[in-house]
Amino acid sequence: MSAPAIGCIADDYTGGTDVAAAFRREGLRTVLLFGPPDDATRVEDCDALVVALKTRALSAAAAVKTSLAVRDWLVTDAGVGSVYFKYCSTFDSTAAGNIGPVTDALLDAAGERATVICPATPEHGRTVYQGHLFVADQLLSESSMRHHPLTPMTDSSLPRLMAAQSSHPVTLLNWQRVGNGDKAITDAIDEAARNGYRHVVVDALDDDDLTTIARAVVGMPVVTGAAGLAGALARVIGGDARPGTEQPRPAPTGATLILAGSCSATTLGQVAHARERFPSFRLDPRAVDKTADLFEPARAWLLEHLGHQPVMVYSSAPADERGPADPHTAAELESTMGALAKAAVAAGAQRVVVAGGETSGAVVDALGVKSVVVDAEADRGVPWCTAADQGISLLLKSGNFGRPDLLVRAATSTTLS
Repeated sequence: MSAPAIGCIADDYTGGTDVAAAFRREGLRTVLLFGPPDDATRVEDCDALVVALKTRALSAAAAVKTSLAVRDWLVTDAGVGSVYFKYCSTFDSTAAGNIGPVTDALLDAAGERATVICPATPEHGRTVYQGHLFVADQLLSESSMRHHPLTPMTDSSLPRLMAAQSSHPVTLLNWQRVGNGDKAITDAIDEAARNGYRHVVVDALDDDDLTTIARAVVGMPVVTGAAGLAGALARVIGGDARPGTEQPRPAPTGATLILAGSCSATTLGQVAHARERFPSFRLDPRAVDKTADLFEPARAWLLEHLGHQPVMVYSSAPADERGPADPHTAAELESTMGALAKAAVAAGAQRVVVAGGETSGAVVDALGVKSVVVDAEADRGVPWCTAADQGISLLLKSGNFGRPDLLVRAATSTTLS
């Protein structure tokens, strides 16, 4: 196969679908893989190659090891010259990582001195100004992300967040300098590297800013950001190429299962909307250590109701209904969701709609899905993914994405659109 123009390492599965959708939307032929590739991995000819991992919640050492292995495969086996490290537009991370450690490791492996830090995705309300990350009109630290059960974001300053995750200096390229054009950005990155700065946080308020930044960084061995900058890079790489008008593929006619694990405000609203339409079963996060078997009651309910109409199993809950953040509880819920998805597919489910990055990872792994065709988007950044060899279609939704009725539309639409 010819070498892809860009390769991407995404730190969770919904991040992988999000960035794959951004590449595809701009006309790049895109292949999406779930999990680290191995010697048996073969991919079709493509312009963009995305490898979705589950490194966001790992230890920094484990995240670095896995990411470097994928980077080596992208560069050595796939022939990729530019690697894009994709993280969430809300910069989901802990004080110890993993954005900083993985970025440092990728730069070291490439022999590069500096790169940009750019989570801005204006179409989803994520902007960066004077180094501070905003969610719509709120600072990140004042948004619902401050209550995230695994990665609570209590600081909005990207330079401070990166400084806590890396031993290398961080600097800011503010919006005024971005406005001076792509050459000014390239010069600023070079200047920062000469002065010992490794991480250059870049302001961006709209898509024009992202396009300017993309022109400056296209072809760099290591670029980091969210789906916003990835889409802008695809526009620059693709030039005038744009996807033609295509007919949406028919949706599977088999049973439909919705699984919701995200506790974001967006997903909570979508779950409430879906509960009004479909039979639903709640997995109570507070019952994990009090219930002898979380799976069997849910499985029995699922198999009783599956097939008549779409059904939903959810653990999504506001902060006061889920107890304190607990990795053990999160792992138990994710494992249960994955097992329920496997049981549903074995019973004939052909359409699985999942809300939440960690939940999506558990479901994809439980189903043994390794690669998918990226289809049309149900909402911006939320594409359908078809695993043709298994006869199932997946919609993997980041917690913060989608309109209020997304789960209902995804479960009832006659086409994958």
